[in-house]
Amino acid sequence: MSDETLPICSAKGCRVAAVWVLAWNNPKLHTPERRKTWLACDEHREHLSQFLGVRGFLKDVVTLAEWEAGSASDR
Repeated sequence: MSDETLPICSAKGCRVAAVWVLAWNNPKLHTPERRKTWLACDEHREHLSQFLGVRGFLKDVVTLAEWEAGSASDR
């Protein structure tokens, strides 16, 4: 995988490779089973988690490797 295709952190201005997946859902807009995702590097994981958490949106935080393995097993 080249550097251009590596998933990067969703934090504004961050260009670091993502390590974490923050799965979230806005209950006013999405069905309960729907999961949107933000990606996070180690430095921004807590900040992004808190941002989603205080709004009641955060559902799960897993490593990118776990998320990708779960996606592969869903196929």
